[in-house]
Amino acid sequence: MRNQTLFTSFFIHKHLTVEKCAPNFTVFYRLCAIITLFLGIVNLGLAQRKTEKVKLDAAVNNFTLKDATGTPHALYELSKEKPATVVLFLATQCPIATDYVERIVALVRTYSEKDVQFIGINSNKQENIDEIVAYSEKHGFEFPVLKDPENNIADYFGARRTPEVFLLDAERMLRYAGAIDNSPKEPTKHYLQNALDLVIAGKDIPKESKKTRAIGCTIKRVRKASVDRTP
Repeated sequence: MRNQTLFTSFFIHKHLTVEKCAPNFTVFYRLCAIITLFLGIVNLGLAQRKTEKVKLDAAVNNFTLKDATGTPHALYELSKEKPATVVLFLATQCPIATDYVERIVALVRTYSEKDVQFIGINSNKQENIDEIVAYSEKHGFEFPVLKDPENNIADYFGARRTPEVFLLDAERMLRYAGAIDNSPKEPTKHYLQNALDLVIAGKDIPKESKKTRAIGCTIKRVRKASVDRTP
């Protein structure tokens, strides 16, 4: 019986590489080529399904979400000609988020006078529209709160907790991400306020102050196999 050698090497990160493939039989060459092409297509598809995430000091893509009435709102329209835009990930059932309500309302009132746009986003899968409306009215939210039903926008920003904030400048570049301040009860450092003042003044935020760790409840997401859940 003729001695034939057929083996292949699989490389997890990229594709299938054929090292040697039955030199005496054209059919084996063709089979190996087909397998290589197939796995290349599969890997390309997986790469395209990976969730894109915005990075600090990069432009934020436009997105559209609906409010409680079903009216769509686009980021680029809400932030048009604004010196800064604050995207807040909020919840109705998170006690830590509720601890921040008065501070959020105070920030909105203070910075609305400086034409800053605030946008609330609810990405929790278990919190429905009626809850969001009741919660917003109870606490006097004077900014749109939009529903992110598939948590695509939370995935895009990399938001993990509520409350968690993302600050955009006039060019919609992401300049700060993280916590509102350093304590739900008695804060001594006011991260968002400091970042807002710098952005409005057209000044750079120091590198060490561009990102902080958000304090709060985890966002309860719909399950997606392609999304990295590492904290």
